[in-house]
Amino acid sequence: MRGVNRVILIGNLGKDPEVQKLEGNIAVAKFPLATTETFKDRSGKLISQTEWHTIVLWRGLADLAQKFLHKSSLVYIEGRLRTRSWEDKDGIKKYITEIVGENLIMLDKKTESTNHEQENPITDTEQDDSSSDSHDSINF
Repeated sequence: MRGVNRVILIGNLGKDPEVQKLEGNIAVAKFPLATTETFKDRSGKLISQTEWHTIVLWRGLADLAQKFLHKSSLVYIEGRLRTRSWEDKDGIKKYITEIVGENLIMLDKKTESTNHEQENPITDTEQDDSSSDSHDSINF
């Protein structure tokens, strides 16, 4: 991986992906992902800390998310950090940092109705950095 803003996460979806179709029939999906770290404190007590991340997927990955992912799905996501800003209705500047997913592996246990697509990582090879920057104003 190149760059310092690259991330790898393994976690569970907090809700079903929200998918929109943009001009040109470009799909974009957004969902919260929970990652949990478990460790023992000084007294030996087990402590769990959960962090929430906003995941954004484009094009083929968005279609895949709509078709196969649901609340509580376990996924591996590789991507990059993107921070964007906007002004709310009161003129106050707001910021959000999202993970733009570029690789996705579904980690849920297979069921009989599952395709072979779960066996292989899925990569959004159609996306380039210039095309995603033009979609910074997407709000769900």
